[in-house]
Amino acid sequence: MTTPAGYSTTVAARRDDRAIGLWLFGCALMVFAMVVIGGATRLTESGLSMAEWRPLIGFLPPLNDTEWQRVFDVYRQTPEYRRINAGMTLTEFQTIFWWEFVHRLWGRLIGIAFLLPFLWFLLRGRIARRLAPRLALLFVLGGAQGALGWYMVKSGLVDMPSVSQYRLTAHLSLALLIHAALLWTGMSLALSPPPAIADRRLGDARRLAGATLALVALTVIAGGFVAGTDAGLSYNTFPLMDGRLVPPGYMTGGIATAPFEDIATIQFHHRVLAILTLAVALTTWWQTRWLVLAPRGRAAAAVLAAMALLQVALGIATLLLEVPVALGVAHQGGAVLLLSAVLWLRFELRGPAVR
Repeated sequence: MTTPAGYSTTVAARRDDRAIGLWLFGCALMVFAMVVIGGATRLTESGLSMAEWRPLIGFLPPLNDTEWQRVFDVYRQTPEYRRINAGMTLTEFQTIFWWEFVHRLWGRLIGIAFLLPFLWFLLRGRIARRLAPRLALLFVLGGAQGALGWYMVKSGLVDMPSVSQYRLTAHLSLALLIHAALLWTGMSLALSPPPAIADRRLGDARRLAGATLALVALTVIAGGFVAGTDAGLSYNTFPLMDGRLVPPGYMTGGIATAPFEDIATIQFHHRVLAILTLAVALTTWWQTRWLVLAPRGRAAAAVLAAMALLQVALGIATLLLEVPVALGVAHQGGAVLLLSAVLWLRFELRGPAVR
């Protein structure tokens, strides 16, 4: 029996695509861990402990008492130390320093975990020509994320001992954009294409999945402003805020700035978006129940529904308990998992419809 012409080449290309896809899944998992570490860094109020940015030599922490004292002296010139942590000991400083150090170190490790395999695949000719520019852009976005992180930290080193909620939200949003791009590209390469679905209702399910994705993104952005303004420490009741469905201070300060700077407005918007996201996610799951999906697609829909319910439960618990670190970190990590779930379902629904 003869092998068809081009068969070996096709098999090798598929094997290469799968290997690249699995590598991208690993990078996406590292970005997920980065978001979790970032949440812990923020909630332990450690993010401003490193008042220097040394992209090339920042791999190493202080290695002796002299260097520890130098780094501590730099921190003691910051607004956070002068206004909040005056009198902090070197030992206490080291506790918050390590959180921020690990956060930055992990970002550098992600860069290495992406760049070295990328160059290896590229030099061996295993990356398709159409794919190389997209992967190069992902690396550039990763570098931009590091620079944006320092730009965020700088906002808390000038006058006020807190970072700008605008910069924090941008930093979080870019992290999730990178995660989503890694995950989608990885699925496109490593997973077999979804089968055709013989159902006219497929279009409705796709639109609902798209709406869920948009709402998840908006809710995450709103959550960034909650985190950046510490809005979760106010109105710690649910479903009412200060005894009312709409808080008394809603939209105080004007339409242009209140959604981003007014505590009551920021938290109210996050609540509304979260509940709306849950409703649309569950509607999406319900719509898929009437489609003849492959087991993988059915699993994606179930994971989306479960993750949406869990994320709302985590958000409510975090609010009622006034943002304990463990729950706050879990809620931030849950946002990434929910985004991943809806992306997975949208991928599984992209197969052609048979009429």
